[in-house]
Amino acid sequence: MTLPSEPDFQNDPETEPQNLRFLRRLVTTLTVIMVGGLLAVVALLVIRLSDAPTPALPQMPGQITLPEGEVARAVTFGPGWIAVVTTSDKILILDAKTGDLRQDITIK
Repeated sequence: MTLPSEPDFQNDPETEPQNLRFLRRLVTTLTVIMVGGLLAVVALLVIRLSDAPTPALPQMPGQITLPEGEVARAVTFGPGWIAVVTTSDKILILDAKTGDLRQDITIK
């Protein structure tokens, strides 16, 4: 008496169960979608980060002149103005086009 042998699924696709075939196609499809999504995210990051706009600095000879004895700690840009936080705990608001001092705020 011989026992029936198990079907050879790898060599004979005709004997492959339908659920296994569906699962194999599903995994392949999801892999392709994940690779495509990853490529899309990388492409969007490259496009977005390479196009970073730089803030417009004053139309002066390339630098902002701070009052005597002031050293910049941080700078932020706004519409038409530049704020410079100094090491002496002051906020200097400068005109973005000319670099002239608009306002001087002391931090307490």
